[in-house]
Amino acid sequence: MARFPKPAEGSWTQHYPELGTGPVSYEDSISPEIYELERQAIFKRAWLNVGRVELLPRKGSYFTKELKAANTSIIVVRNKSGKINAFHNVCRHRGNKLVWDDLPQQETSGVCRQFTCKYHAWRYDLDGDLTFVQQEEEFFDLDKSRYGLVPVHCQVWEGFIFVNFAQEPEQSLRDFLGPMITNLEGYPFDKLTSRFTYRSEVKANWKLYMDAFQEFYHAPVLHANQSPTAYSRAAAEAGFEAPHYRIEGPHRLVSTSGVRAWEMPDEMRKPIEDICQSGLFGPWDKPDLGEMPVGLNPAKCDPWGLDSFQLFPNFVMLFWGQGWYLTYHYWPTSYNTHTFECTLYFPQARTPRERLAQELAAASFKEYGLQDANTLEATQSMIETRVVEEFLLCDQEILLRHLHSETAAWIEDYQRKTAGV
Repeated sequence: MARFPKPAEGSWTQHYPELGTGPVSYEDSISPEIYELERQAIFKRAWLNVGRVELLPRKGSYFTKELKAANTSIIVVRNKSGKINAFHNVCRHRGNKLVWDDLPQQETSGVCRQFTCKYHAWRYDLDGDLTFVQQEEEFFDLDKSRYGLVPVHCQVWEGFIFVNFAQEPEQSLRDFLGPMITNLEGYPFDKLTSRFTYRSEVKANWKLYMDAFQEFYHAPVLHANQSPTAYSRAAAEAGFEAPHYRIEGPHRLVSTSGVRAWEMPDEMRKPIEDICQSGLFGPWDKPDLGEMPVGLNPAKCDPWGLDSFQLFPNFVMLFWGQGWYLTYHYWPTSYNTHTFECTLYFPQARTPRERLAQELAAASFKEYGLQDANTLEATQSMIETRVVEEFLLCDQEILLRHLHSETAAWIEDYQRKTAGV
């Protein structure tokens, strides 16, 4: 499915005939039964990003991650040799959650030399080995080497930490990512370490929010209030069309042109944007990050706006032409709820003005994100009525077709492989 159609050759959807052009069902977003299949077929088999290496800056650094879709909690830790390990967050003695602070369901982080269970003080080192058992002599034939923490497959790509809950992953992380994603290698992720993070509990299926960011057909309408009236009216009438879509394996890409805000008429900018020299597309002063990797801006837009890489199942990397990037995570918690996480990454600010420019970009983006989320609960409540069971998608919504098609394909593959087991 790795093809490179051009707009002049017809519609985007026509180049992917296996996706079809007819109405689609959203049953996969309202069915508890399908959600349970997704948990087994997808979230316990695919590579899942759980963070970046900057979260583990030194030996002994760790964080926990609550993953309801995989029905577990994990510990991710940097060991004494610098390697990153992942383990299920459960003590081998009586099953207590090993690492937590005041509330067991909340994620935590820190630095330690070993992990000690709060219940009976069993201890494990940074490689998961059981090193101490309280009153060990009272146990029967205890071989501590057999009772280390249960490991989780963990691999790192370009500083991104991925885990896989399969007994044996069907692909290496690099093979799973494929060329469209690995062509991003060389992007200066390590230079963009100023972070802004948002997190929200959303009462909608995880795929519905992914759908919201897989097309820009909505932008002139939903985000009209973010622009001056005359401009927003003109934009709504003219519409918007992204210049490039691409599908490769389970992953997707949409690339768009951009604007040079500082070249727009004064009446089309907000005063705060002139003061901070920043806005939705990021700080106006673009940092010198060196040569960009070949995987960015495939349509060669000038000016280039952004590339949104949708990594199956629930991770997005969005690169802005102004020299920064952000990530999204959509973590299912039930068939009609999920946790949304957004993290924005900028170079470390050298001056107060640069910091203010980053702050404004982060605040502007949050406002747009809230507008995108604002429709989700209304959508979820109405598609659950099943009054309408099929929905029309336009050519620009090809990535929505692919996400739901890929979800169904992973479920079908799982059912085929486990039939009769």
